[in-house]
Amino acid sequence: MHSSWLTIFAGISGTAVMTAFMYIVSYITKKRFKVVKILGTMLTFQTTPARGLSDSPWAIVTGIAAHYLVGILFAMVWHWLWSKGIGSPTLLICMLYGFIFGLFGILIWQLFFAIHPFPPDVPLKEYMVSILSGHVFFGVGVYCVFMLVRVHVFGLL
Repeated sequence: MHSSWLTIFAGISGTAVMTAFMYIVSYITKKRFKVVKILGTMLTFQTTPARGLSDSPWAIVTGIAAHYLVGILFAMVWHWLWSKGIGSPTLLICMLYGFIFGLFGILIWQLFFAIHPFPPDVPLKEYMVSILSGHVFFGVGVYCVFMLVRVHVFGLL
């Protein structure tokens, strides 16, 4: 498998794992942690009058597209770092990169909420902790793709 396609697939897979984690946390806590809906609501400026998340298809599609594009971008940066000898696709490194990129993600989210004219009502402190944890799960998803390809395509352990 060509490394560009592998990296795209790893980004998509990592984002899917992170998104699932965020939806599970949202379900368990009954709080607004649905990252795709939050992102879509904010990007399309469709916060409800009660400061809720939009259910419009446009907001949801926008949130999905933006989240997965960022995930692919993160995976491409990781692949570039590995190609420069900065780490390798091991479970520990992927989780560490996830943590580091999660810190970056928190900064971006805080900025986005600060400059948005009418953001949805989201418990920000808890959301940011979930974002950080979610990015560690993103790293696990990326690692799994690289490991599966290594084992199944190249027959290496």
